[in-house]
Amino acid sequence: MGKFSTKDLTLAAMVAALYAVMGYFGNVFGLTFGPVQFRFAEALTVLPFLFPSTVSGLFVGCVIVNLLSPYGPLDIVVGSAATLIAAVWTSRVRNKWLAPLPPVICNTALVGFTIALAEANGFTAAFPMAWLVNGLSVGIGELGVCYALGMLLLGLMPRVGYFRSIIPEKRLSAL
Repeated sequence: MGKFSTKDLTLAAMVAALYAVMGYFGNVFGLTFGPVQFRFAEALTVLPFLFPSTVSGLFVGCVIVNLLSPYGPLDIVVGSAATLIAAVWTSRVRNKWLAPLPPVICNTALVGFTIALAEANGFTAAFPMAWLVNGLSVGIGELGVCYALGMLLLGLMPRVGYFRSIIPEKRLSAL
């Protein structure tokens, strides 16, 4: 990525704050945590496709939101790692239609794992089925958020003059 400019740092900080606010707001309605989640803040996970500098902001925002998690430190670490891995992966994707896929895959596997571990009380006989069921339900919510709202975001951001001016040229050509 090269140098991390003041503009990059500001963008990452704004994304972190927006992710945290959206996550906390969704928690008021019971949408942020649990086997069935529709975390609106996850729509932001497509931003590294346009702005690779937002990777760190997404991670920090997710850590802040996961401090409220009913799944405790495991979700703070594993859930936040899922967002970090997905954001790095998304920053390397070259096709906008594939940009929402890394968050869907990472959260399906890792957040599904976290919830299953809590529900099955560890690595018991119930764990594999709990992982499958929770992974699929998390994945379906993630798929909805990332492909519906995330793709809308990818479509609208380049139309805004300011954002268009800071999107790297190679990213604009991929749109």
